[in-house]
Amino acid sequence: MLVLTRQIGEKLVIDGVISVTVVAIKGDKARLGISAPPSIRVDRLEIHERRGASCRKPRGPESPLAPKE
Repeated sequence: MLVLTRQIGEKLVIDGVISVTVVAIKGDKARLGISAPPSIRVDRLEIHERRGASCRKPRGPESPLAPKE
C-alpha cells in the first residue's frame, strides 16, 4: 500500500488515466474527486462488495480486471 500526504487541490494519478483530487478535508474526513474513463468502474468498497462476483468479472479486453497473458 502506498501512503501519501496531500493537501486540498493536490492530485495523484493512477496508471496515467485515473486522477484522484483532494477536494476538502473536514476533521477526520477527506473528500476526494475521482476522474476515470467510462470503461473503469469506480465504487466505494461497500458498493463493490454488494455488487458481488459481477464486479470481479472482466468487462472487456481493455478492462484492468482482465487477466494478463
